[in-house]
Amino acid sequence: MPSLPDFETAINQEFGTIAELIGLHGTLRPDNPALRDDSRTLSYRQLDELMNRVAAALQQGGLKVGDAVAVCASSSVDYAALFLGALRAGVAVAPLAPSSTPASLVRMVQDAGAQLLFLDASTADVLQEVTDVRRIAFDGSGADAFQAWLAAPGTRPAPASVAPATPFNIIYSSGTTGEPKGIVQGHGMRWAHVRRGARYEYNPQTVTLLSTPLYSNTTLVVFFPTLAYGGCASLMAKFDAGRYLQLAEQQHVTHTMLVPVQYQRLMARPDFERHDLSAYRYKFSTSAPFNAALKADVLQRWPGGLIEFYGMTEGGGTCILEAHVNPDKLHTVGRPAEGSDIRLIDEAGREVAPGEAGEVVGHSAGMMTGYHGQPEKTREAEWFDASGKRFIRTGDIGRFDDQGFLTLFDRRKDMIISGGFNIYPSDLEAVVRQHPAVLEAAVVGVPSQEWGETPVAFVVAREGVDPIDAEALRAWANAQLGKTQRLSRLLFVDELPRSAIGKVLKRELRDRLASLEPKAGA
Repeated sequence: MPSLPDFETAINQEFGTIAELIGLHGTLRPDNPALRDDSRTLSYRQLDELMNRVAAALQQGGLKVGDAVAVCASSSVDYAALFLGALRAGVAVAPLAPSSTPASLVRMVQDAGAQLLFLDASTADVLQEVTDVRRIAFDGSGADAFQAWLAAPGTRPAPASVAPATPFNIIYSSGTTGEPKGIVQGHGMRWAHVRRGARYEYNPQTVTLLSTPLYSNTTLVVFFPTLAYGGCASLMAKFDAGRYLQLAEQQHVTHTMLVPVQYQRLMARPDFERHDLSAYRYKFSTSAPFNAALKADVLQRWPGGLIEFYGMTEGGGTCILEAHVNPDKLHTVGRPAEGSDIRLIDEAGREVAPGEAGEVVGHSAGMMTGYHGQPEKTREAEWFDASGKRFIRTGDIGRFDDQGFLTLFDRRKDMIISGGFNIYPSDLEAVVRQHPAVLEAAVVGVPSQEWGETPVAFVVAREGVDPIDAEALRAWANAQLGKTQRLSRLLFVDELPRSAIGKVLKRELRDRLASLEPKAGA
């Protein structure tokens, strides 16, 4: 019988699988905790065995390498084990957002070609319209029970041969710009993400606290490296700032992934300093703009390094800001990661001159295969240089400084063209946020007969400070802004509409404003 490889040999392969690494940990460190949620903890031995039962059940049901299953549920140990067990069988996973509409969920399940749908009580009602696939519930709610569906204890699946291009997962875009698109990511892409984990000190002593959902690529960027290196992933079904701090202290958390709005809520808590967070080695952030002042506050008051990733679920290159190493670059998203070719292009698809702004496009080994079943959408997302090299378009506008750090301005679709001038909403938002009465601000462009478009600000007031009325705040902001940037209107709102991972849904703000306008003939 051949001997088992040591971990260093396994992780340094040009290509391997995360499922194989977990099996190795199940042998090398069987009693170490691997997964934890509010109700239970699984050791690596237990996780390895549960993954075998999942993989065998899928194979017994006729699923083959390259087939797909869908899952729409709250984060839990069983959800994670189902995801990992499917990978062991070479079956792709389509994790779906429970916040999606029932009609969207039906379309996503159909689009993925999912042969099974896994759910729980939190999503059973919204998934009632999905009737053409077998439903399996982690908690037995209104469907076949997960525990009964699993293969018998001790069952081992047949080996599944996967290649770098074999679909690993189908991640559906957040839908902030319309109908979600299925982004197919291969095993090779995830392996590349895992191999860079050593840089961030993932190891068997790692405890990663995750409060973002498992259907989000944001979460998976740190979830998989944690398990690949033998650490423990602690899952919160829902983010609560107070509970997060309690768990971080109790579990001696070393790593985490949070979106900027979560950092904001944590840092604003009056009891933040009373929690012992000294075990932290690295904190990560991605998915939404992370303003420089908030980064600086995190660096000052929260132990451990702070890393910001900039990229897309579609892949095509990553920029990394090691904020603790470059405290003078907090206004940027860092420099291109090793192996990432990031360039800027103009509206005509030509590369811009050094120092000029343009749309960010990127190439790397970690690019999506394409949008599932949507070749036209895939072509729209691609750009090719003169040599034929393929890049993915981000839709973001940015500029490189003379040290190679990338500053982002806005989404191309969110840029406002007023009187022929380009206006970046992020510039206006930064000014409005400087007022002590402002907690959050978002600026959108709306049609204007005189200017083509004009900027409107939505503002969330800060509690505990002297209030200011909307017109006074607009006048204050306009006094700080250039003539072409001035706000035509400012509205206070209780909160900004956000996706589950913290992106401001500017489309909803535009729709809200349109609903306030008087109808013709009214």
